[in-house]
Amino acid sequence: MTTKYSAPRRISIPSTVTVRHLSDMTSVEAIDIIKQLMRNGVMATVNQVIDFETAAMAATDLGFAVVAQEAPADEPSSAAKPEFAEEDASQLVPKPPVVTILGHVDHGKTTLLDAIRQTNVVAQEAGGITQHIGAYQAEYNGNLITFLDTPGHEAFTAMRARGAQATDIAILVVAADDGVMPQTTEAINHAKAARVPIIAVINKVDRPSADIDRVKRQLAEHGLLPEDWGGDVITVPVSATKKTGIDELLENLLVLSEVQEFKANPNRAARGVVVEAQIDKSKGPTATVLVQQGTLRIGDSLVLGDTWGRVKALISASGKRVREATPATPVEVLGLDSVPEAGDIFDVVTNVQSAREQVAERRRQRDILRAASHALSLGELYSRIQSGELQELPLILKCDVQGSLDAVRNALDGVSSEKAQVRIIHSAAGTVTESDVLLATASKAIIVGFNTRVEPGARGLAEQERVEIRLYDIIYRLTDEIEQALQGLLQPEEHEVIDGHALVKTVFSVGRRGRIAGCQVADGVLTRGGKVRVIRSRRAVHTSSLNSLRRFKDNVREVSAGFECGVGVEGFTDFQEEDLLEAFHVEIR
Repeated sequence: MTTKYSAPRRISIPSTVTVRHLSDMTSVEAIDIIKQLMRNGVMATVNQVIDFETAAMAATDLGFAVVAQEAPADEPSSAAKPEFAEEDASQLVPKPPVVTILGHVDHGKTTLLDAIRQTNVVAQEAGGITQHIGAYQAEYNGNLITFLDTPGHEAFTAMRARGAQATDIAILVVAADDGVMPQTTEAINHAKAARVPIIAVINKVDRPSADIDRVKRQLAEHGLLPEDWGGDVITVPVSATKKTGIDELLENLLVLSEVQEFKANPNRAARGVVVEAQIDKSKGPTATVLVQQGTLRIGDSLVLGDTWGRVKALISASGKRVREATPATPVEVLGLDSVPEAGDIFDVVTNVQSAREQVAERRRQRDILRAASHALSLGELYSRIQSGELQELPLILKCDVQGSLDAVRNALDGVSSEKAQVRIIHSAAGTVTESDVLLATASKAIIVGFNTRVEPGARGLAEQERVEIRLYDIIYRLTDEIEQALQGLLQPEEHEVIDGHALVKTVFSVGRRGRIAGCQVADGVLTRGGKVRVIRSRRAVHTSSLNSLRRFKDNVREVSAGFECGVGVEGFTDFQEEDLLEAFHVEIR
């Protein structure tokens, strides 16, 4: 179903495009494009990248005439500005830049924002450390700048992991007396992975131990060569506490914004990203949203991730009620059905009924889409390299100590193939953390660990997001597997997943057909046709498949925990009471 915002019937599609981008180009709801892709045998999420042939087939089926878009050689990466690239150029107008402040803890990120806004934010924070995500606007020389004040690069990357490229410019704050620290390195890698321009702010220059040149050398070592050293990274010395250098920073932000030409179409249905959400005792479910395109107005019907709402009120960052919010404007929205998640994309739809229908459809498709959206695994490399879809293998490298890290990096630098090469997007000494998993999710990367371990929270998140983590204790095994993966020689690994268990309570004779087991399902589920092993005295005595599954006199497809059933196992009749049946399936990863 197309929206009321019509689009020309002839469209130009680039070599790769996200489903959301295709939705913008065609003005067809993203969920309808996903349905069409499913009809064509392609499972894709709203933020997944599909190739030209797949996108063209879906667009043609939806009634569009498709031509291939030729990208100029100097065109910036689509990852840098994935949203709304196909807006009508005549409708685009300049918008305020959206800036995220990143850096090491206690290097002065919130104090810098406080100096810019000339308000006292730090005093409201527990221990002076940012505890929430906030979005604010500052005015300088008649121009607005939107700031996202985040608890750290984890939140910044969590938005990217959910498909929201909310930031136009990243400010990297480095203390002049402390230099580049581990969290600074992580912030640099997260910003690079997002492919956004970086301005380095060297803070605390008023301190006696400040060493600006040392900080610049450290930045250059991490691939951020300052402009005054012949590079392209703007560096600004400031003292946030004394409010010196702030004007120079804001001027550079505006100049960079002008060069980058950040634009948006205010004359369309609003779309943007949820920055934070909560339940307020007096207001009910609320969300702070950043409008990225269009104009959000009171009375609009919204779809936000897996929830919906009708805008009852809009509250600006200064606490004032407003009637509308234009691109790059953060506002608090009242009137939601439930609390969305930070990073959810929101869209304005025609009416409340349409919003409810879309949310119901999204919830039905949620499990399928989550299963389809996962990070890259080494086992998937071969087909993607052969098809030309993948030219590089993004890795996150964690080692026990810095010496090991340097050795492994040097070893991986020599690993390459004719069709693909290794790209290390982040490396550090220490354990694998949730931050690493978030970066892997957002960047479709694999995590490789050498002589290190995975933190429990990171392991759980990796399983949820289906991020592959490979641990090694011998360096040549690590390099051999990566090299084999790049050459397509590494075989996918089989992983066994337990589906359920059933205990044999009694055994029935069924004439010539032999015997079947009367069981009670203890946990999980038994499925007819699924794999099963018979376990006796903690040893597997037979493995095959369930060829018969009955509830009373009826043949059934599956039986869940707590229910009794009759079970027949292919090629096995020697059941005994107290045998344990273990149902399982094998996944290729």
